[in-house]
Amino acid sequence: MPVISADPVSSNLASEMQDDGRFLLDNSLYCGDARNLLQQVRPDSVDLSFWSPPYYVGKSYERSLSFQDWQHLLEQVILHHFPILKPGGFLVINIADILAFSDPSIPRIQADNVTSKKVRITKEEVLLARQANPHLNRYQLAKLLGCSEQTIDRRLKHNNVRGGKYAAQTRVLPVAGLVDGWASKAGFYLYDRRIWVKDPCWQNSRWHSLSYRSVDEFEYLYFYWKPGITTIDRSRLNSHEWSQWGSRGVWYIPSVRTHEEHEAQFPVELPRRVIRLLSRPSGLVLDCFVGSGTTAVAAIQEGRRYLGFDIVPQNIEQAACRCHQSQVPLSDARP
Repeated sequence: MPVISADPVSSNLASEMQDDGRFLLDNSLYCGDARNLLQQVRPDSVDLSFWSPPYYVGKSYERSLSFQDWQHLLEQVILHHFPILKPGGFLVINIADILAFSDPSIPRIQADNVTSKKVRITKEEVLLARQANPHLNRYQLAKLLGCSEQTIDRRLKHNNVRGGKYAAQTRVLPVAGLVDGWASKAGFYLYDRRIWVKDPCWQNSRWHSLSYRSVDEFEYLYFYWKPGITTIDRSRLNSHEWSQWGSRGVWYIPSVRTHEEHEAQFPVELPRRVIRLLSRPSGLVLDCFVGSGTTAVAAIQEGRRYLGFDIVPQNIEQAACRCHQSQVPLSDARP
């Protein structure tokens, strides 16, 4: 299981490439930019590409990207997939809506959170009291209503309304339209989609106690198809698996409990299901944002070949270790 540095291509790497020296080896992990490495994969060779890109939600590995950089990255990665997927093969992208997109151009959404106020006096009550007693100043109104003069001032001026006072508003940006536009431009067609229900992600839900927004507890899987003959083989799943998740649009899979290996690690069960559903035994599975190697591990466990890319050397080292620990004879792997 070679771990090869392949960005840029070196003379040493060329001797290790498949066949005539132009293509990357199967069952290998490469450190480099996916946009470059995808152009070195044998055309029409990948049965399934399953990956989860940066979501542009503030993770450490994406902080160097501007929003334009992020869009260009995903657009180019998707574009370079079309030549390497087998006709009838699938590109599956696991992604969530952008929940931390600071946008100063939109109106500031302010929340008058009445349930968190220690004093229950409302602005309407202050206005009614002032209308009934026009001769009273705010100190006298405060005494009349049994509150402080600061409360009177805050209610009348709304300067206790929280949210968007000092920082730009956070936009919730659905990604489906962006991803579908890039995939369509590349030549893919949306075949299906799934929703992965995970555990709530409180880090991406900092507003949950101050607004009506829900916590972040699900992600999407978009299945894109490259035109060609697709083999439908339901025997890859038993009847229980088919009824419980193979034919179901919502997948309930617990999140990874700790993120010691990678801060955005997903559970092995997620790629395992996609691999069993959409790829043949011994087929080639690609993950161009391999991270800690979860997709590669699932491919090994399911008797598939794998190919993984990542731009961070430490991720490649971690993924290589996990792949080595997961190696099993193909005869022992799931059919």
